[in-house]
Amino acid sequence: MKLLKLVPDNTNIRFLRWRLPFYIVSTLLIIASWGLVVTKGLNLGVDFIGGQMIRVTYTQSPAAPVAELRESVGKLGYGEPIIQQFGKPNEVSIRMKLPEGSDENTALADEMARKITATVKAAHSDARIDGVDSVSGKVSEELGKQGGLALLAAMAAISIYIWVRFEWQFGVGALYALVHDVSLTMGMFALTQMEFDLNIVAALLTLIGYSLNDTIVIYDRIRENLKKFRRMPMPELLDLSVNETLSRTMVTSLSVLITLFALLLLGPDVIFGFTAAITLGIFVGTYSSVYMAAPILIWLKVKPDSFVPTETALERQERLAREGGASKA
Repeated sequence: MKLLKLVPDNTNIRFLRWRLPFYIVSTLLIIASWGLVVTKGLNLGVDFIGGQMIRVTYTQSPAAPVAELRESVGKLGYGEPIIQQFGKPNEVSIRMKLPEGSDENTALADEMARKITATVKAAHSDARIDGVDSVSGKVSEELGKQGGLALLAAMAAISIYIWVRFEWQFGVGALYALVHDVSLTMGMFALTQMEFDLNIVAALLTLIGYSLNDTIVIYDRIRENLKKFRRMPMPELLDLSVNETLSRTMVTSLSVLITLFALLLLGPDVIFGFTAAITLGIFVGTYSSVYMAAPILIWLKVKPDSFVPTETALERQERLAREGGASKA
């Protein structure tokens, strides 16, 4: 019985032939992603902006009465509610700022939640309260700072690790690939306005780890080939290294994607954003390992000589003897 091979033996795809167009497109996508983040902004969850969020599902209605819900909740005197659909049309989230003094007196937030849920249930008997989340302003500010610092610290630590293990050019390449992956994922959240909360920060950290793993596999093969093929041009050597690791990359990516697609289709709505972020991250992480992390080594002028071990006197004598015998022949 023959084993199934996703990538045939002796595959020779010239990935690096299109390195310049792909780099231009990727750079434009990074700029566009951050442009969306700045102009449209992220739909920050309660974790980051503070306040109270109540999730409601109308079990007998095809769509939630958003306008009516906004009017009835607004009459309670707690300010203008932010009501958004998420998941199915009959599912909404009601976000409100916490009343003044709730940081010191948590009973005020509890009272507000009770009044809102009572109003919603009184207006519609099929309204089901799926959850109530409350985060104070101080806590949300601290969570936002810590989440951002966690992403920056992870990327910096990874770059330093690769710098020490390989060469500084590899560290720069890995960092650029990670910036590419995180930027495109945040751009997706700015474009779709899916809720961005601590679960998404966890997804970004997971994405950084996955992308790093794939990049290191390719980098390790590049380093081995730099020692073996000292005279081979860098574009050809990089193509060889990517092709040699392509089977492993395909098997790993497809295995993870099968699980992620199942979660996207059948998983609960509460982890939809997390799953969507990682799913996109698998694609952009694999792409960046090939077209971001590898080609930059050419422009940063990585040389095979730096990866060749120092030749001892005995090894040099033996090599000269072999070269002398070969020339006589």
